[in-house]
Amino acid sequence: MTWREGLPRPRGRLLFDEPLAPLTWLRAGGRAEVLFLPADEDDLAGMLAALPVEVPVTVLGVGSNLIVRDGGVDGLVVRLGGRAFGEIEVEPEVSRVVAGAAVLDAALARAAAAAGVGGLEFYAGIPGTVGGALTMNAGCYGGETGDWLVVAWGVDRAGQRRVFTLADFAYGYRHSQVSPDILWTGAVFQGRPGKQLDIEASMAAITRRRETTQPIREKTGGSTFKNPPGHSAWRLVDEAGWRGKAWGGAMFSPLHANFLINTGQATAADLEDLGEAVRADVQSKFGVTLEWEIKRIGRRQ
Repeated sequence: MTWREGLPRPRGRLLFDEPLAPLTWLRAGGRAEVLFLPADEDDLAGMLAALPVEVPVTVLGVGSNLIVRDGGVDGLVVRLGGRAFGEIEVEPEVSRVVAGAAVLDAALARAAAAAGVGGLEFYAGIPGTVGGALTMNAGCYGGETGDWLVVAWGVDRAGQRRVFTLADFAYGYRHSQVSPDILWTGAVFQGRPGKQLDIEASMAAITRRRETTQPIREKTGGSTFKNPPGHSAWRLVDEAGWRGKAWGGAMFSPLHANFLINTGQATAADLEDLGEAVRADVQSKFGVTLEWEIKRIGRRQ
């Protein structure tokens, strides 16, 4: 009997050999050996506890900052969604927000604004989920997750519920010290008192800036590379001559040189190979190493 045949029957959904490209913003890549959509945290914990230790586990959020390689992803791929992981509770009297890991960052910002909770408006400019924001200290326009996080919780690979305070993360630039094996399920953010109209005006300004400077209506993965110390990734890509230059079905956007886009029928290999070609060229020309901000998972064909 294979590990797939021995899986327990969850209350959520188990899908075998499921295409993952439709679940990513770049719309490219292979299949999940098994895709698991848990009903709630207990369902998730039970599956992880029963899963053989040698089976890899991969978390898939909203797929906004991700390349799924064409050979697919071995093991169990977990995608959180639905009511159990998508609820937001605002406590305006203390300017706090409790959010599930599947909550969209922009939805978190809107809920906080509606309750007069400020500080979280930068999330209006991040195309991801709370779970992803926790993992990578997501931020933009002067704000980062680590500026506002109080506590977060999730389930580890053994199916045990774990709780982490802000200090446990030891956040750096797009980096956390917490084990990547934690599957986040929720978090608490401490905002500050504000006026709804002022907060919404700030969010509208962020949205306008995104619309005029980023290819948000393209098949894109967001920022491709982290900004190296003392440099802007987009400027290095641009000065190396890669803005708008096609590579198979992939390209770095003519609008923003740090945004990798699928121009139509790009494979995951097109996207990743273009990124690696740009990294090598920037290293050769400027002596600067670009690090991927987009996460890449799975096997190459």
